[in-house]
Amino acid sequence: MTSSDLQSDIVLAYEIPQPEEFMALRVAGGMSARTLEAARQGLPNSLFSVTLRQSGRLVGMGRVVGDGGCAYIVSDIVVHPSAQRRGLGRRIMTEIERYLEENVPSGSFVSLIADTPADELYRHFGFIETAPASIGMYRPSRKRSE
Repeated sequence: MTSSDLQSDIVLAYEIPQPEEFMALRVAGGMSARTLEAARQGLPNSLFSVTLRQSGRLVGMGRVVGDGGCAYIVSDIVVHPSAQRRGLGRRIMTEIERYLEENVPSGSFVSLIADTPADELYRHFGFIETAPASIGMYRPSRKRSE
């Protein structure tokens, strides 16, 4: 069976996933949870989003977020465990790479935070580690006072 046979039942779309399915896929794929409020607020602000669906069910996704000029972040790349090892992560990244090539101005900064072993996938698309010149950092979210 070829890779295209394995993917023939997968439908690719350039769409923003619904907040509930976005949250469920992140958790199923071993990523940290997001709140429904955060998903509802953040997803519509995506610069680019790609989804993979199998029989209508979200099984893969990826987004590009940022300011649309100076800074772009590749985010939320995940494939459901039931659909992994079929080249779907590479398919998502191919679409994201196409978007970046067509839309990112020269001199802009494109970044991502890679969990291992997914860093190997991103290397195929030209991403390199920033260390020792710089290091990736993040600030854990803090609950807003109401």
